[in-house]
Amino acid sequence: MIDRRGFLKAGLAGGVAASFGRGLRAWPGGGDEPFPFDQPRPNILWITAEDISPDLGCYGDVYAATPNLDRLAAGGTRFDRAFAPAGVCAPARSAIITGMYPTSIGTHNMRCRSVPPPEVQCFTERLRDRGYYCSNSSKTDYQFTAPLTAWDDCSRRAHWRGRAEGQPFFSVINITTTHESQIRSSARKLLDRLGALGKGERHDPKAAPIPPYYPDKAAVRADWARYADLVTLMDGEVGRILDELEKDGLAEDTIVWFYGDHGRGLPRAKRWIYDSGIHVPLIVRVPEKYRRLAFAENPDALGPGTVWGDPVSFVDFAPAALSLAGARVPDYMQGKAFLGRQKTAPRRYVFAARDRMDEAYDMIRAVRGKRFKYIRNFMPHITRGQDIEYMNRMPTMRALRRLHGEGELSGPAAHYFQPAKPVEELYDTQADPHEIHNLAGSGEHEETLLEMRAALEDWMRTIADVGLIPEPDLDEMVRPGGEWAKTGDICLTDLSYIDGTGIVMGLGCLTPGATIACRVDTQGAEIDPRKGWDLYVGPIAVNQGDTLRAKACRLGFLDSDEYKFETVTEMGSSLPSWPSGKPIQFRPHWKTKVPPERVSRLLEIKSLDREGTGAFARLVEALDDHDSAVRYWAAVGVLRAQGEKDLDPRLIFEAKNKLSILLDDHSPAVAIAAAEALLVWNEETRTLGILIEALRSRSESEKLFAVASLGRIGEAARPALKELEKIAGADKGYAARAARPIVERLGGEVQDR
Repeated sequence: MIDRRGFLKAGLAGGVAASFGRGLRAWPGGGDEPFPFDQPRPNILWITAEDISPDLGCYGDVYAATPNLDRLAAGGTRFDRAFAPAGVCAPARSAIITGMYPTSIGTHNMRCRSVPPPEVQCFTERLRDRGYYCSNSSKTDYQFTAPLTAWDDCSRRAHWRGRAEGQPFFSVINITTTHESQIRSSARKLLDRLGALGKGERHDPKAAPIPPYYPDKAAVRADWARYADLVTLMDGEVGRILDELEKDGLAEDTIVWFYGDHGRGLPRAKRWIYDSGIHVPLIVRVPEKYRRLAFAENPDALGPGTVWGDPVSFVDFAPAALSLAGARVPDYMQGKAFLGRQKTAPRRYVFAARDRMDEAYDMIRAVRGKRFKYIRNFMPHITRGQDIEYMNRMPTMRALRRLHGEGELSGPAAHYFQPAKPVEELYDTQADPHEIHNLAGSGEHEETLLEMRAALEDWMRTIADVGLIPEPDLDEMVRPGGEWAKTGDICLTDLSYIDGTGIVMGLGCLTPGATIACRVDTQGAEIDPRKGWDLYVGPIAVNQGDTLRAKACRLGFLDSDEYKFETVTEMGSSLPSWPSGKPIQFRPHWKTKVPPERVSRLLEIKSLDREGTGAFARLVEALDDHDSAVRYWAAVGVLRAQGEKDLDPRLIFEAKNKLSILLDDHSPAVAIAAAEALLVWNEETRTLGILIEALRSRSESEKLFAVASLGRIGEAARPALKELEKIAGADKGYAARAARPIVERLGGEVQDR
């Protein structure tokens, strides 16, 4: 009798698979042959901690108490310029798992549900295809549901110990101890853990190194000290994980990474793309026997106590892991392998983005080199100090808002609440690590400004940055009518029999980008609900009485129906065959609607932000452009220009007429932006009704867009108070969160939730 596991392992080593558009043996752009690997493959362990900056002893922080991480750095390599592409977890994690910029695949708005292009997948599927056991304990948060094919085990108990004997592993262990919420938590379990810290591990608030953009107040110092205590707790957890690795005899066979998922969970850090929000610790320990594999030109560069000075981005993590594991780095990935046989030249720049953060809309981009940082504010008319309900629970944030209301903030601490932001910011991070002295207007740094501005815009064009498409319009592009697509049927392409056992040689799916998850439940065996699904990569043996289960998965789609077959005969007769004849036509992916040329046109209209009053005529002209995103940004530009002096009255009249026409625009974002601009001009006829109607939309992003506009127009929003009260009383949703402070400002009532 043929052993099923034998066939699964054979498949992992070199079996056959068929999948329309993305076969696990015919990677797009990668060729059909697996990447050659002629030596033992390393295990790879990633330990990640939430919401931390490089506030560790090994990074020179004298306030820190992090002995385990300091030892890890002493035995490995400290990366001094590692950056997240966003200052918050979900967009940043989408970059890690795909090797793609969030603004390229539509995963940039916090807690969105994107549909990445069909070639994009979780890189762990490629590792599984090469025989790696992949486990994740346990956070995903990728802005799309992790497919069944991403992990062998994704649970709180997931561990490298779940692998088969001798199988290489890739394991991720997420430590949540340092999450923003823990700084303000009064949970008894956490307080007990903190109370158990020993002498030299607790941090004195009086000694806290408060950045200059915070007021020196007791609440701020207390939060910083609690954050440092949590980092020490986390350090202990890292030590226990490394001890387990040592105890299992795997330390010399495993490349260990430690990193933070973005900057510290405090105001003006998390959610922002200043270094305090995106600069993270990254420590990599490469055992001596793998250093030549990791860095052939200079293995000693990864020796004990070394420092890596070149910039590294999260989008580089997936290519580097694949490169180390002997899996081909696909051409579509935007990251660069900084380790392994496919190592590329060092980066000059890393890039970052801030878009909608929870209920607060904004659009900011940044480019960072070894020394200088350029920031472009695409919505400069919006204050940094927007309300975010979750963030407002932090004692430091409460202190900041109270002091601002009392007029007690000054200097860098007051910057956060300025009514508008500069269009451009430039910082010398060497001389000004806290990024509080904007050099954008300095003639001395004009060459650097122009160079970095050009680098940023070139990057945005290259990746076709979809952040320039307002979210309600983007949502409709991604999921027309709000309907989720479902992955198509699984097709049988090849079935053989050996000694009465069925050998499934080929399964495929007609949906571009789909992969197939499968499992065989043995007759009489107890079913383990935690048992993971295998990634289909080749022959599967199905004995009489066994049950073959299969599903097709596609990022951003609903999974296909589950195919369940009790016998080989039933399976062979029930699975549809691969279609032949006329090719099947598929709807083009939404990303084809945002080519680089369209991004160039949008960047051109946004370049008017730098021109002041002289740009008003071009903005008015752009109000009737054929591109809805151009019309949107033109309306936003006209809104901003209303504070300028010496505007031509004839152009104002023309702008009002065009904006009135745009109230009926097919794009809800354009109609809402036009309504906001007219309301600021005190043109209330029919205008407010457009926003009130949008509050009743079934589209959550359209509703939130309207709430955000109402929040910016002050007293003019009063006629919408009753509708805002209804939304504010909802149990959940970002629109409800955004509506509550507006209702409070207008003196309304929020019903108990």
